[in-house]
Amino acid sequence: MTKDLYDIIIVPDPVLKETAQPVAQIDDALRAQMDRMLATMYDAPGIGLAANQVGLLNRVLVMDVAQREGENSRKPVCMVNPEVIWTSEEPSVMEEGCLSIPGQYAQVQRPKSVRVKYLNYDGEMEEAEFEDLASHCVQHEIDHLNGVLFIDYLSSLKRNMLLRKLQKAQKESQIL
Repeated sequence: MTKDLYDIIIVPDPVLKETAQPVAQIDDALRAQMDRMLATMYDAPGIGLAANQVGLLNRVLVMDVAQREGENSRKPVCMVNPEVIWTSEEPSVMEEGCLSIPGQYAQVQRPKSVRVKYLNYDGEMEEAEFEDLASHCVQHEIDHLNGVLFIDYLSSLKRNMLLRKLQKAQKESQIL
């Protein structure tokens, strides 16, 4: 990786199962972390990235679903200390993947809509509602901050099968 990008942590690294700690203040160093996380996410390419995935245990996530939803421009969202304050009763099932579990995907059920309270890039408190793909994405990234992976929602049979496929792919890529 270039010096401007983080290395993305891959399962089974234990940092992915740890709980990130709240951020006390937003300063230039934290904004630099968010900028670098966004660059890493776009380079991967992905639509979300949590601090745990780059080996940092602060409650920071970045996401941008705009291009995946058919828009031509980027619309990055940076969240510090995000907290889900409301979830819809209506469920949504979508295929999810994860930069920390490369090449593996599974159907995950989550609330269709959520409202999240967080500090933005400038340290201002915001509340926003997310639906569909954005809802899945923000919940997926907040799960990371709590040490939860999308595969934790799967049956042990499906989870183990997915992890074996990942290990096989990793071994094959080392051979090449």
